Amino acid sequence: MGIYEELEWRGLIKDVSDPSIKDKLNAGGMTFYIGTDPTGDSLHIGHFSSFLISKRLKDAGHHPILLVGGGTGLIGDPKPDAERPMITYETVDHNFNCLKAQAEKLFGFEVVNNRDWLGKINIIDFLRDYGKYFNVNLMLQKDIVARRLDSGITFTEFSYMILQALDFWYLNKEKNVTMQVAGQDQWGNITAGIDLVRRKEGKEVYGFTMPLLTKSDGTKFGKTNGKAVWLDAKKTSPYEMYQFFINSEDSKVIDYLKFLTFLSKEEIEELERKNQEAPHLREAHKALAKEVITFIHGEAAYNQAVKISEALFSGNVKDLTAAEIEMGFNDLPSTEGGKLLVDTLIDARLATSKREAREFIRNGAVLVNGDKITDIEYALTQDKAIENKFIVIRRGKKLYALVKF
Repeated sequence: MGIYEELEWRGLIKDVSDPSIKDKLNAGGMTFYIGTDPTGDSLHIGHFSSFLISKRLKDAGHHPILLVGGGTGLIGDPKPDAERPMITYETVDHNFNCLKAQAEKLFGFEVVNNRDWLGKINIIDFLRDYGKYFNVNLMLQKDIVARRLDSGITFTEFSYMILQALDFWYLNKEKNVTMQVAGQDQWGNITAGIDLVRRKEGKEVYGFTMPLLTKSDGTKFGKTNGKAVWLDAKKTSPYEMYQFFINSEDSKVIDYLKFLTFLSKEEIEELERKNQEAPHLREAHKALAKEVITFIHGEAAYNQAVKISEALFSGNVKDLTAAEIEMGFNDLPSTEGGKLLVDTLIDARLATSKREAREFIRNGAVLVNGDKITDIEYALTQDKAIENKFIVIRRGKKLYALVKF
């Protein structure tokens, strides 16, 4: 397969501006850009899907440029339902630096900041040199604007399309960029940029969009909808990322393998067969977690995530470090140490009364750091804590609590 056919097989092509894109992608040699605004200080898994397309294109002989919108991020593209809250210059600068470092480390792409050119344009030049190329009637028909007309859209948001189109024109002029790649919700902005370059320079440039990475209910993987899966290990640990992928919906896991990994067509089709024949083994899910985590955080982080997961499943936590316990058990109910086990079970809501707590202990239903405890006078002292920091209590098969010192 050529790169176009591979992207098509993976379901990564939604709209194309011109049929000739197929041959151009397969031929290699194009300089293209993909952009994101610095509304947060880390990329998330939705960005990862998009940027992997850029790496696929890079491996096929194209040159990617990542645009982090230090200028457009101060404005904000129109959301479907409401105007984005304005963020400060200081926050945008901080976020830009974080995203730039993250993208360079993960992908090795050239990173540019559109504030470097947008910030130099005064309002008169903006209207004379760029605004005159945009027909308001056509702008109103673009999906990104049309979806907000009933609820109202400010002139600031309305102008975002012109700024993004200006990016395409500038990068074409200064860096010979001839293609823009983006998520399907950016189609209107891409075509606006293509029109601007054609009308202002008489050149033909191109664009294509990819489907957004979504859950089965249609919501996308971003920080707006629910809890984001961040690429920054301090915001989403490798263990949390492992749990996210290992618990992915069976109906979506093959799509995720196509979107988020470099596994071959043959490898993914084999995993699809296994997923259909023995879904309880979760081999497709495990392959997904391994590929993504290893790419983002490295093999050691992946192995650590598996180690924590297996310890949590088995209840054998003695081999974990304090740091690993903190990573894997940070969402557990927690309480302070130094008390009797009976009282701690109540504090951690693993028992509703002392009578019930004593019964659990006598029946051997309570484990402390993996050891069964039947002594109702057992005290949780610091010398029993892993690295003098944590004690993990397990009641039954699935109920846990963390004791902290």
